[in-house]
Amino acid sequence: MTSERVRVVRGWEWARPERPARREVLAALPELDQAKPPLLFVPGFGHGAWAFAEHWLGHAAGRGFPAYALSLRGHGDSEPAPEATLRSYTHDVVQAAAGLPRQAVLVGHGAGARVVAHALARYPARAAVLVAPVLGGWGTFGTALRRNPTGTLPAVFGAGLRLNRRQLFSRELPDAEARRYVSRLGRAGRRAQWQLLTGRQPEPAVGRPPVLVLGSPDDRVVPAAALTGAARRYASAPLLFPGMGHDLMLDARWREPIDAILDWLEKDPTPALG
Repeated sequence: MTSERVRVVRGWEWARPERPARREVLAALPELDQAKPPLLFVPGFGHGAWAFAEHWLGHAAGRGFPAYALSLRGHGDSEPAPEATLRSYTHDVVQAAAGLPRQAVLVGHGAGARVVAHALARYPARAAVLVAPVLGGWGTFGTALRRNPTGTLPAVFGAGLRLNRRQLFSRELPDAEARRYVSRLGRAGRRAQWQLLTGRQPEPAVGRPPVLVLGSPDDRVVPAAALTGAARRYASAPLLFPGMGHDLMLDARWREPIDAILDWLEKDPTPALG
C-alpha cells in the first residue's frame, strides 16, 4: 500500500472563487445508450466547440459515445471574457464535466490540452486524451516564433495569436475549407496567452487516469520532440499521424485520429499505476 500526498483544500481558490460564465456546449448523442463514457472535447486557443462539431462529435456518437464539445469562455458562442486566465478555462472544463451524466473522458486539443491537464487535478476523469498538445513554456514560444513570427510576436504584447493555414492544415485539405476554418478563429484572453508561456505546470491528476497523447510529426505548431515529452510525462509514447497538420479534427484525414482515440477507449484502458 502506498501513500500519496494530496492537496484537498486550495485555500486561495476558496478565498477567490472563479467568476461563473455562460458556456457553449454542443452535443451529439448515440441513438441507443450503450453505457459508454461521455467525451468532453476542449478546443485550443482561438477555436470553439464548432471545431469538433464539424466531424468528431457526430463520428463519436455514431460509434456509441455521447460526445460534447465546450467553447471556453471568450471562444465560440460562450460569454466574452477578454481577461480570462488559464484558471478560468480550467474552471469551465471542470464545471462542464461535472454536469455530464457519467464520469467523462476529457479530450483537449492544442492549448486546450494544457487546460485539460490542469482540470485533471480537479476532476476525476475516466481517461484523458491530449491531441497535438501545446503544454506551454518558452520552448513552445520559440517554435511558434520561428515558424510564424508575424502571428506570434504580437501575442507577447497582448494582441491575439494568429495562426495560419500552413500551420494548421496539410496540403490535402482543400483551400476553400481551410479558409473557412481560419476565418472562424477567435482569440484567447491575453492573460491566458501569457500564462501558457510562463504559468506553472499542472498538478498530478486525481486518480491517475490513463492518458493518451497523439499528434503529427509534421505539425508546424507542436514539434515531434514536444509530443514525445508530453507522452513521457504520462509514461507512454505518442501516437503519430504523419502528413497531418495541427488541427487533426479538421484536416482532410480527420477520421484516422478520432477512430484511434475511440479504439483506445473501447479497450477500456486502466488507470496508471502509482
